[in-house]
Amino acid sequence: MFLKMTWLNDLMHLIVESVFGLDSTGQLGASLQFFMYDTIKIFILLSVLIFTVSYIQSYFPPERTRKILGKYNGISANFFGALLGTLTPFCSCSSIPLFIGFTSAGLPLGVTFSFLISSPLVDLASVILLASIFNWKIAIAYVVVGVILAVVSGTIISKLHMEDQVESFVFRKSDLPEMELEPLTRKERTHIAIDAVKDIVHKVWIYVLIGVGIGALIHNVVPESMITAVLGADKWYSVPLATLIGVPMYADIFGTLPVAEALVTKGVGIGTALSFMMAVTALSLPSIVLLKKVVKNKLLIVFVFIVVVGIMIIGFLFNAFGMYLM
Repeated sequence: MFLKMTWLNDLMHLIVESVFGLDSTGQLGASLQFFMYDTIKIFILLSVLIFTVSYIQSYFPPERTRKILGKYNGISANFFGALLGTLTPFCSCSSIPLFIGFTSAGLPLGVTFSFLISSPLVDLASVILLASIFNWKIAIAYVVVGVILAVVSGTIISKLHMEDQVESFVFRKSDLPEMELEPLTRKERTHIAIDAVKDIVHKVWIYVLIGVGIGALIHNVVPESMITAVLGADKWYSVPLATLIGVPMYADIFGTLPVAEALVTKGVGIGTALSFMMAVTALSLPSIVLLKKVVKNKLLIVFVFIVVVGIMIIGFLFNAFGMYLM
């Protein structure tokens, strides 16, 4: 499979043995090979995919996105909010300003929450990377359940009518008149895409290195018996535990993918690994702190509760039926 980059894996195998003089099947050599292979693969795919996604996204600036979402009502609006969130490669913290902008522009609260959930959780780049690590069935299933989670969560929040739980300053509209944007040229869109690659790689590189490093340790150093004793596929509590462990953490989805990969190879259920990954990306302590600045406690608690329960349900479903996707 092209996305697996077997040629790169073979090259790293050669470098580990020829340059570093290590046995690539030994503990140290295998860890080094895993680290180099996954790091280079992620950055290659990340750069290509972010460029492509950002070029496409240049056709959908925030104002145009707001206008598109404003044409829909009810669950269809939540669906399109979640769908457009998949086109924005933002982390949970970066999505907060757009959430504020959409809410202040008059979009329904539930729609903005659907966007807020799907934007960090599901994007085209992460889907391709997920397919490169597992397979397309897992990647597509992840997209489907991620969008469903965003739509259902946003719909529930809409039905609860909690607009009074948003801080008043969020609804203050700018006095500046709306201006029509000039169509961008192909060259301008290319520059936007290149800048997006630089910006996102600058933001996530440390999380990728940390994630791959942890993945390498789990993959080749931590005994399988130790991991399966806590997060084994046969443990009913593995999904809730992985979800609750992931919530306080802050990392980009690109940094959590190698950890999920290593956990699965050690006997952890695919649903448990994905629950951890989703909790880290959709709910993190920094994003919750930022969101606390714009919403009141009641709405914040409802939001976190709905997403946590949704992630756990998804994890249980993947553990139960994931064998048909592997």
